[in-house]
Amino acid sequence: MFTLFHHPFCPHSRFIRLVLGELGIDLQLVEERAWERREAFLAMNPAGTTPVLMIEGQSPVPGAGIIAEFIDETLGAEAGERRLLPQAMTERVEVRRLMAWFNDKFFEEASNPLVTERIYKRFMSEDEGGGPPSADVMRAAKANVRYHLAYIGWLARTRNYLAGDRITYADLAAAAHLSAIDYLGDVPWSEDDAAKAWYARVKSRPSFRPLLSEWLAGVPASRTYVDLDF
Repeated sequence: MFTLFHHPFCPHSRFIRLVLGELGIDLQLVEERAWERREAFLAMNPAGTTPVLMIEGQSPVPGAGIIAEFIDETLGAEAGERRLLPQAMTERVEVRRLMAWFNDKFFEEASNPLVTERIYKRFMSEDEGGGPPSADVMRAAKANVRYHLAYIGWLARTRNYLAGDRITYADLAAAAHLSAIDYLGDVPWSEDDAAKAWYARVKSRPSFRPLLSEWLAGVPASRTYVDLDF
């Protein structure tokens, strides 16, 4: 049994959920509010961040990148055509480069600030960093979304998927981060038709359905989040 400690709007958690969904792995979800710094959770991941994957009889696997590598090393060979990390070394490097781009750079510059300011802070106490969202932080993050979207559009115009001919970790990482902020209506889809068309293709995959069904009380989803034909 696979158990994922996650937050529904944590972009890294969403990435791993998409990965496991693509591979058809049954998953038990445990919501974790990382900012509460539960002692039992810190014992699994001293960094105190989601996601953490637990498999019965094994040690915890913490962090999106580590989990992705673990999944490929343990299940990739038997996944066949569904394998999300290519076999050729040059292709693997490109997938890893883009996976890091979205899980590190996009996260730091865009998805994490927006999710933190508009979602996490609603549930945090003052001691945990809660309070009203910062307009300056959100303004800067929204500006960063635009250049990341332009980069996705360039990749989508020059390749079938972001890293090559078929879907990989790169696409799922990018889509996971975009989905979290698309819920908030913070993706300017009208600015890049190629990025929009690529995202619509990924969003229509069965692995995406559980994410699209999740809603946050008091924060309605944007029209583009719920509309597969946006």
